[in-house]
Amino acid sequence: MEQILAFCRPGFEAEAGRELMDQSAEHGMFGFFEPETGEGLVWFTLVDQFSADTFMSRLDLQSLVFVRDWMIVLDRIELPQQDRVGAVLEAVRGLGRGYPGCARLEVRLPENNDDRDLGNFARKWVAPLSKAMRGAGLLLADRSASAPARFEVLLRSFSEVVIGISLKDNRARYVGGIPRLRLPASAPSRSALKLEEAWKVFLPPEQELDYLGGAKKAADLGAAPGGWTWQLVRQGMMVAAVDNGPMNEELMASGHVEHVRADGYGWRPKRPVDWMVCDIVDKPRKTARMVVDWLVAGHCRYTVFNLKLPMKKRYEEWLICRDMILQGLAEANLGFHFRARHLYHDREEITCFIERTG
Repeated sequence: MEQILAFCRPGFEAEAGRELMDQSAEHGMFGFFEPETGEGLVWFTLVDQFSADTFMSRLDLQSLVFVRDWMIVLDRIELPQQDRVGAVLEAVRGLGRGYPGCARLEVRLPENNDDRDLGNFARKWVAPLSKAMRGAGLLLADRSASAPARFEVLLRSFSEVVIGISLKDNRARYVGGIPRLRLPASAPSRSALKLEEAWKVFLPPEQELDYLGGAKKAADLGAAPGGWTWQLVRQGMMVAAVDNGPMNEELMASGHVEHVRADGYGWRPKRPVDWMVCDIVDKPRKTARMVVDWLVAGHCRYTVFNLKLPMKKRYEEWLICRDMILQGLAEANLGFHFRARHLYHDREEITCFIERTG
């Protein structure tokens, strides 16, 4: 039986596993999952002779929420203290299945790895391992060649490694689904990274300027102290920051922000805006209903918002909110594009992006 290894936020392994089971069943495939609780890893085993290649051809990573990245598992290897490169070469040569040509390899670490020595080893191991595999004909000779897959090495410890492949057209844009972002000192709060990550995950990189440029207008609901407003201003937008709380003084001095002292759920703009963003901590169904109202009424064209999940039944609550949004927009005969993801900078929330297309 073949396996997929899925990566998610540590603590959300059960949600990611249930999502994989539900989505694979919808595409006529079946399997079972084994979560590694607290490790951010989920082993999904396919049954009834379904192959990992078939699974990847039917199920798109972009349709998943709790699964941030994944790879097809080729083997699990115990590494000796000496000649770890040789052990990997031997394992790859002895695989009972083929894999597409790979030009490069990636050495990954578990998200919650706190072993600095293992991290240093992983960075130094990439070059000799790549060179040896290329020399053995296990990687394409030209590392810059266009290839359908990338060879993946998950280094769990100095003595254990998982080898696999990720497909070029069905993997995360960033390894592990984690963009490496830095928070400038001028940002009013760390929440600014959530909106930046959302744009990087949801917007096509070649079209970011179409979505964000051109002096657009925006509304930030529940804005204080201004982390998301700050991101909007950085893009040159004029922003209505809606919150009864105080806004960052330096941000207000930019001249791009109008502080509207009002409840974010009840406020509506007098004229449509391009973007509405919302990071209010409240019941997720309340947020879902509000977003549908904004889009159906034509108050905005794009929206990024967070759904704060409850401590229990997180997966069930997400499905309820998702169906509320899809049903509400469908009943209004509204064309839309909808994506959601449990982002790296999220905690107990899911970030959603909707573009109104009609």
